[in-house]
Amino acid sequence: MINSDICSCRVRKALRMMVLFGLLLLPYQAQAQWRLGVNGGGTWNHYSINKQYMTDYRYVDEWGGLAGVTTQYNFFDWLGLRGELNFVQRNYRHTRYEYADKLSVRYENNYLLLPVTVNFSFGGQKVRGFVNAGVYGGVWLCGKRGGTEYNSMGNDGKYQFSEPYTFNSEKDQRGDFGYTGGVGIEYKFHEHWLAQIEAVCYYSVVSTTKQYMDYQKDYRYNTTIGLKAGVSYVF
Repeated sequence: MINSDICSCRVRKALRMMVLFGLLLLPYQAQAQWRLGVNGGGTWNHYSINKQYMTDYRYVDEWGGLAGVTTQYNFFDWLGLRGELNFVQRNYRHTRYEYADKLSVRYENNYLLLPVTVNFSFGGQKVRGFVNAGVYGGVWLCGKRGGTEYNSMGNDGKYQFSEPYTFNSEKDQRGDFGYTGGVGIEYKFHEHWLAQIEAVCYYSVVSTTKQYMDYQKDYRYNTTIGLKAGVSYVF
């Protein structure tokens, strides 16, 4: 219960940070080429791992959610620089077989990501397509896991559980960094307002695990696809 409260507190702090991020940018939105917006959507996360000797292990992609605030400065009508602060879930499922029984545990991981991208756009005054490309930095906030496991301490067979994931500073990596890109379309439905839909990818180059073992390496990476929609105010 305590760990669950800590996780909820960290998520609330991340959401407050996104609101503060947007508010702090308001004084700088003084010229027509600035915009400030919010977005939300879903994610599909792929967790890649070198299984080595763990041949019965299988990692399955899972859905999650995302939400964020964004600001963009356009140097020209076709070229801009975008900064975002996003809450992103990067979930996966771990399955294996134990004594002919299938065991399955779902992991939910909450991240705070800060992408910085170059925005290329094309099209007319109202409807435009765009492409984003850049890098991001991030931090793991908290997580939880739940599912079916084997009871090795008794004769009860499988059991169901749900619990917060306790971060292990010796082997778990909290920081993250990688490449990001996206494609989308925007519609300017008012002089100062536009709506956007975007498909985005966050490709991590930092393993979620530290290399704490001398006799073997254990590299694990997230690749997250997101689909999000949002609105922006153009100053």
